[in-house]
Amino acid sequence: MPHPVDIHVGKRIRQVRWLKGMTQQQLAQEVGVKFQQMQKYETGANRVSASRLWQLSAALQVPVSFFFDALPEEAGGGAAAGFCESDSIYDRESMEMVRAYQGLDANLRSYFLNLVKAIPRHDSKTFAPGATGSTESVRGKARVRKTTKTTKTAKKSPRR
Repeated sequence: MPHPVDIHVGKRIRQVRWLKGMTQQQLAQEVGVKFQQMQKYETGANRVSASRLWQLSAALQVPVSFFFDALPEEAGGGAAAGFCESDSIYDRESMEMVRAYQGLDANLRSYFLNLVKAIPRHDSKTFAPGATGSTESVRGKARVRKTTKTTKTAKKSPRR
């Protein structure tokens, strides 16, 4: 079973690789390993040596400490395992959001950040795809306005 620190480091490798738009193959080639080895590093199945971590940090243009950022101090215990498995920053949707955000110019990033902060925290049914709720801005704060969908059914005339 992989150690929680190895899982965390692997997830950080995957996160920065993905955010930089690199494939496992491209990163593996830069550090001189097969892409299967990169897969094992990213899942925590294989430990990353210190020299390989240094190569990865150079290839990904991040400091070596990046791979250990946000790791609980007591990494040997159960707290680290829970942290690694449940941290939502590693899910694909979060990383897509960060990548899209980084692609915006500074003014749009600021606007987008303020918009996201203004969205109220509601149950998922209100904002689920196909939901009938909508948002409108009132004095800088977002609120939910219920709308109803009405559908008209046309009467079909009998065929002759």
